[in-house]
Amino acid sequence: MKTDSAIVSAFTPTGQLRASINLGNPILAGRDAQGNPAGVSVDLAHAFADRLGVPLELIVLESAGRSVEIVSEDKADIGFFAIDPLRAADIAFTAAYIHIEGAYLVREASAIHSLEAVDQEGIRVTVGKGSAYDLFLSRELKRAEITRAPTSPTVVETFLSEQTDVAAGVRQQLEADASRHSGLRLIPGSFMTIRQAMGVPRSRGTDAVAYLAAFVEEMKSSGFIQDAMNRHGIKGAAVAPLERLAS
Repeated sequence: MKTDSAIVSAFTPTGQLRASINLGNPILAGRDAQGNPAGVSVDLAHAFADRLGVPLELIVLESAGRSVEIVSEDKADIGFFAIDPLRAADIAFTAAYIHIEGAYLVREASAIHSLEAVDQEGIRVTVGKGSAYDLFLSRELKRAEITRAPTSPTVVETFLSEQTDVAAGVRQQLEADASRHSGLRLIPGSFMTIRQAMGVPRSRGTDAVAYLAAFVEEMKSSGFIQDAMNRHGIKGAAVAPLERLAS
């Protein structure tokens, strides 16, 4: 995969690659025992910086919404996001590299036992502000009311403190939270499949977008992403299928 100087310049206007890392999705990133950012997205950021032959700066943020803003405002050069049409106005996405399930969590005593039963009058659903689940459910739910936690990792805490009816988010995050609190259960099935991708500001040009897209396909086909998932103990997500790139 040839890298010319114009491509490097497109990704590094400050002389280094600034990667926006969202800690709000445990499938992608978290902190290691020393408190340093670690995870699949961090590994991909390092690999891409190595490919470009430039230093890497990690811009570590607690929410998807803020991570999107940083890249949209050209304050970061790449980011790791769920693909969503609203975000695509300012950010060009690659194809997905990981698929993640979105799930619902309720109290044991809840009368809600199916995905379809969530969208009812009087039901309040808590999501992480600006997350892929927020964007998706804001379009899809017609009768239920959406309430917003500050970040995706605080969804269950907000659901419990504000006595809402449903918590929505990454299945793995909800499962982990349910294990720490008694009297909670997940509803079977998933309400959406999140297509997690890399993104670059559209202002960087079509050549940069194509280069990043090709990088993601190589990381999938080489086994890099699966190896990273294994290394970080990621369960319940899958490497996305390969995509045919425009020639």
